[in-house]
Amino acid sequence: SKMTVKAVKMPCTSANVYTKVPDGGWGWTVAFAFFVVEALTYGIIKSFGVFFNDLMESFDETNSRISWIISICVFVQTFTAPLSTVLSNRFGHRLVVMAGGLLVSTGMVMASFARSVVDMYVTIGIVSGLGYCLSFLPTVTILSQYFDKRRSLVTAVASTGECFAVFSFAPAITALKEQIGWRYSMLSVGVLQLGITACGSLLRPIVIREQEEVKAQPPEESTETKYMLENEQTCTSIESIDSGVDITTSPSNVPGKTKAEPKSEEPKQHGQNPVENNSTPPEPKTKLLDFSVMRDYSFICYAFFGLFATLGFFAPSLYIIPLSRSLGIGKDHSAYILSAMAIAEVFGRIFAGWVLNKKPIRKIYIELICVILLSVALVAFPFASGFWGLMICSVYFGFMLGTVAGTHIPLLAEDDVVGIERMSSAAGVYVFIQSLAGLAGPPLAGVLVDTTKNYSSAFYSCAAGMVLGAVFLALVRPCKTGLCHQQQQQQQQVEVEESTAGPPPELPDDFIDMDIGKAENSGKGSDSV
Repeated sequence: SKMTVKAVKMPCTSANVYTKVPDGGWGWTVAFAFFVVEALTYGIIKSFGVFFNDLMESFDETNSRISWIISICVFVQTFTAPLSTVLSNRFGHRLVVMAGGLLVSTGMVMASFARSVVDMYVTIGIVSGLGYCLSFLPTVTILSQYFDKRRSLVTAVASTGECFAVFSFAPAITALKEQIGWRYSMLSVGVLQLGITACGSLLRPIVIREQEEVKAQPPEESTETKYMLENEQTCTSIESIDSGVDITTSPSNVPGKTKAEPKSEEPKQHGQNPVENNSTPPEPKTKLLDFSVMRDYSFICYAFFGLFATLGFFAPSLYIIPLSRSLGIGKDHSAYILSAMAIAEVFGRIFAGWVLNKKPIRKIYIELICVILLSVALVAFPFASGFWGLMICSVYFGFMLGTVAGTHIPLLAEDDVVGIERMSSAAGVYVFIQSLAGLAGPPLAGVLVDTTKNYSSAFYSCAAGMVLGAVFLALVRPCKTGLCHQQQQQQQQVEVEESTAGPPPELPDDFIDMDIGKAENSGKGSDSV
């Protein structure tokens, strides 16, 4: 008989089944959903600087205490990343992202009624922070599963959502605050973030099922047995509707004149299960969270890179407006500087995706160059003076930030780090390690600003973290090649030991026949007795 694997048409709530990674298809819808999720998560976090001065005046607090709002939010978002991985593997990406959208919106709406900075710590820091984690990480993970050859480019372009959000939200929220105040502006942002729930409903899971073709049965089988097997297979295919397998039989495929086999073997033939021979083997059970990546030295170095590089991701976006205000630049022009940074980040993300999509290219080295240039951008901020000086530094920083921020998580899918098979668990552990820097980064910068009375110190601390991150990133590839070389040496040593041990002793051709003959003779002797 012949087995053919046909395309499976599933409803919107079911999985998409492909014979290989589609590099498109429903993946374009997932990419659009990721674009919107980026805008309503990281876009809002990076735009939160427009509320900084309002919160300091309303609550009469210092820079460092207000910085703890975003610091706690980023910490909770990254610290709970393993929880996001476990929930996604258990309940699916769709439900987790939809629940995350509800938490994000609830936290922001509650924050608009806050009466102290501690209330902000709970609402935006904990509630929205948990929602950000449940929304962002599952979306970027499932997007990577829909693409292979275009993964770097598509992920980079889709991640520009946060850049467009900063570009549009910063001036819009600034204008809205002057009309209705910062509380109602924050309430409006919370209602807008309900769009994350709608995007989560578009994340249909993907299943890669390789196409198989089963060889015809050998002609030694009897015609009767052949037809009975076909009837069982046909019934199985009709009952297993969701298996996606259509088994076709034809009398022309059955040998017309075959030698009938002894009836004593028929029960054995009838007892066989054709589904076990023809169906695909059961897939191994997926681990909810795989910590085996922690034994990979290349991943450990990459995780330390993310730990220190995170120090330079959020603080510049939070302190660029206070820095510009301290230099005598007006509110409107300060918002324009932040918007210019966001536009430059769009081009940086697209450029990085385009470069990393080229083959052959060692992506880890491209990332290292971008991190070094990003460190230079952070050092340049304290030397800027006036509107145009800050504008040039912001554009340069935004472009280089885009090349790093849009690629550092998808780069986990590359073989130089962990590979696509372990990306889901690796992303959870990686973002979890980043949580320490996310917690310490903004408050550390705020303490330095309060101590030195100069916003330039915040950028110096970010630059120091980025330089340390570049050092660990440079060690990723050497650790990977060293580990692979060690494994290869061990395998060669095993092969040498097997070759020196010699081949196993060969059995005579009639060994089995002799044993069968002895068994038959003993059986006849017992019958005669």
